[in-house]
Amino acid sequence: QRRFIFPDNLLGISWVDSSWIPILNNGSVLDYFSERSNPFYDRTCNNEVVKMQRMTLDHLNQMVGVEYILLHAQEPILFIIRKQQRQSPTQVMPLADYYIIAGVIYQAPDLGSVINSRVLTAVHGIQSAFEEAMSYCRYHPSKGYWWHFKDQEEREKTKPKAKKKEEPSSIFQRQRVDALLLDLRQKFPPRFVQQKPGEKPIPVDQIKKEPEPAPEAVKTEEKETVKNAQSAGAKGPPEKRMRLQ
Repeated sequence: QRRFIFPDNLLGISWVDSSWIPILNNGSVLDYFSERSNPFYDRTCNNEVVKMQRMTLDHLNQMVGVEYILLHAQEPILFIIRKQQRQSPTQVMPLADYYIIAGVIYQAPDLGSVINSRVLTAVHGIQSAFEEAMSYCRYHPSKGYWWHFKDQEEREKTKPKAKKKEEPSSIFQRQRVDALLLDLRQKFPPRFVQQKPGEKPIPVDQIKKEPEPAPEAVKTEEKETVKNAQSAGAKGPPEKRMRLQ
């Protein structure tokens, strides 16, 4: 059975040897990169074979396999080294790029890693925004959905409450309310009456009602008072009558 060993992700690490920083140049940067403690360096590369056989780097073009070359240099601050697979003296396939800034070695991310990182960052931001928005969402069957923000509560607490001006009621409203109250009073008459403020309410049945005069008797009394007044006016006062001798 074959076991496939996946290499660790080297994009999040860096390596530096401070003793090499003062002497870094185009000729010594590959020797600095081939240090044994450098995790980016592959010991099975052709550079290691050339180094052990004490040959020049020009012999790398005649070999097949993994090799490291100096791709770009900007002394003394920046150096770019490429790891590539050589298949023939004229055909190579890039595998990875490494850049050295002020003596610190980093691995340059590939396009797939860059896109993956940007997509994950964007998705994480969108998901966080949705979660935060849902935390402010409220729902009630009678009201429906609305937004409830904490800042809004603090602003409402700090703001002075303005007193609402009470508008006077219209004649239509007063007449309509009086009509409704009269209708309710006729449908549901009161059972207790408080004759004076502070006294105990008394049931309506216990209140003594004065007998009301019959309408016919009232009419007759009125007629009699009218006749008496007319006769008195015609005769005149008795004091002014002339005595007959």
